[in-house]
Amino acid sequence: MNRRFRQPSLFESPAAATVADLFDPVRLTQARVLAGKTKHELAEDLGVSAAAVGQYEAGITAPRPDHLKRLAEVLGYPLAFFAKGRPYVRIDASMAHFRSLRSTRVGQRAKAMEVAEQVWELTNALERHIELPPVNLPVIGSENSSRPIGPESAAREVRKFWGIGAGPFRHAVRTLEIHGVVVSLVSMDEDVARVDAFSTSIFPRPLVILTPDRANDVYRHRFTACHELGHLLLHRNVIPGDLEQEKEADRFAAELLAPAAEIADELPVRFRLQALDEVSRRWGVSVKSLVRRCRELGIISDASARRSYVRLQQATDSGLLRPEPITKFQGETPVLLLSAFELAEQHGLELKTLAAELAWPHRRVRQLLGQPDPRPSLRLV
Repeated sequence: MNRRFRQPSLFESPAAATVADLFDPVRLTQARVLAGKTKHELAEDLGVSAAAVGQYEAGITAPRPDHLKRLAEVLGYPLAFFAKGRPYVRIDASMAHFRSLRSTRVGQRAKAMEVAEQVWELTNALERHIELPPVNLPVIGSENSSRPIGPESAAREVRKFWGIGAGPFRHAVRTLEIHGVVVSLVSMDEDVARVDAFSTSIFPRPLVILTPDRANDVYRHRFTACHELGHLLLHRNVIPGDLEQEKEADRFAAELLAPAAEIADELPVRFRLQALDEVSRRWGVSVKSLVRRCRELGIISDASARRSYVRLQQATDSGLLRPEPITKFQGETPVLLLSAFELAEQHGLELKTLAAELAWPHRRVRQLLGQPDPRPSLRLV
């Protein structure tokens, strides 16, 4: 009897021998770094030497089929994940702006970069099914100008370009998404908990990764999103990591959220927590940011600012000031990728199909979409 043989597709479970022939070393590195494992630790899991794992990742040799099965088990990805044939973009930490860069270790930044690569892959996969909003960012300054535009002027230009108008900048994260920026709210594990946020413009679509791990506070979250937007606009063609760039991004965010010309008259000349809290809620910025704004605008002295910070910390420690969770504010929770999937779902795309295209486990797709896990949670008492 004649049989017709065909190459297994990524929608099926390919044989380990087939994946060994199509082995992609980049995928092993990606999965290992995301799992938080060193080459030595992974080698112990496989029963091989660390040098062997290094050869796998360098593309010198491919793992044996039985080792590939073990890799899939240990790293939590289907066998198809380790095969060539799917688009990806490789980036490193030198291509991204990290907030709190000095307190973020090299390994933590590498892991965060792998998250960014996967967010790009998910975006790219969704764009094969759904047309996302076009990227609509203003061009800040002129290449022919010998004097670069300042952060405050850039912030005012963004408000004008996007038609934000006078008053508070409402729904900051949603506004970024409307204008084509991919924003992802990803909770990192303990190994990467120092990663506050980062952004990159290396992809066709600018990408901002936010995390609630450092502080699940909507006011800090909004400021961080605007800080990263500042990097995307002001520092697109410069090498990241300079402390002055961080200061400029802070100045951009402060002016974008609370324009000096509008907020100055609302700020108290001495520390009054109730007054500051009212201004905080109206403008969507933290009380701590308002104290800093008072100092920047010359409303209070440096000494008064230091005393205000002390009193503010005391108020926080005593519970008088509590963080507002991000999820309570719909306009500040990213929805672009999830909304794209839900629209594609209405036109026939299933989660299992999207997961197969990416060769990811379903739980990873849900996590990066921002979709809650449908499984009931078990609690032991």
